[in-house]
Amino acid sequence: MLLYYITDRSQFSGDEVSRRKKLLEKMAEAAECGVDFIQLREKDLSTHELELLARDAMGVIGDNSPPFGTSGPIATRLLINSRTDVAIGCGAEGVHLRSDDVSPGIVRETWRHSLMPGRASAIVTIACHTVSEVRVAAEKGADFALFGPIFEKREARSPVPLAGLSLLKDACQQDISIIALGGITLENARTCLGAGATGIAGIRIFQENKISQVVRQLKN
Repeated sequence: MLLYYITDRSQFSGDEVSRRKKLLEKMAEAAECGVDFIQLREKDLSTHELELLARDAMGVIGDNSPPFGTSGPIATRLLINSRTDVAIGCGAEGVHLRSDDVSPGIVRETWRHSLMPGRASAIVTIACHTVSEVRVAAEKGADFALFGPIFEKREARSPVPLAGLSLLKDACQQDISIIALGGITLENARTCLGAGATGIAGIRIFQENKISQVVRQLKN
């Protein structure tokens, strides 16, 4: 099972300095516990603020990932929400896109021309809410589709209709790996795997729990 942590510092208490500190601590915890991906999704930040935070995120991920060559988990990979330029600038491993964003091909072409020899190809994930969007994501060459929302969220902030497990099963029949998103908890995560998902994504499941507990319960 892949574990994909989506950040939201606004859910932490305190002022901006405190929230930023708590977010970096949570990302360090995620890296130490072997979470596969962290998607930096702080949409309200300016480009400069986002790049500073992304650089600090890369620092704490590197400092807390298992040493190279150990038998521990693979190092956590940082993805930047919709900003290929910031991802390249901070040394992240890839980009997460909206379904109506630029294509994965454009991201990878920009990556290739970033004048960074030896840099691995970008990991690209795409948010999808319908099976047809999943099909398009596969055709465009994305690595993963984040599909949802699967379950009811605690707060209904989005007009996007609930996909549910039935549509998740249909999405998982497409030629792309699916990461389930939306209302995922420790109690319902494995039902997503049963529907064919490769992994689960979320904010609260990571930010409101000890990540070591999440990893132990879901990966073992």
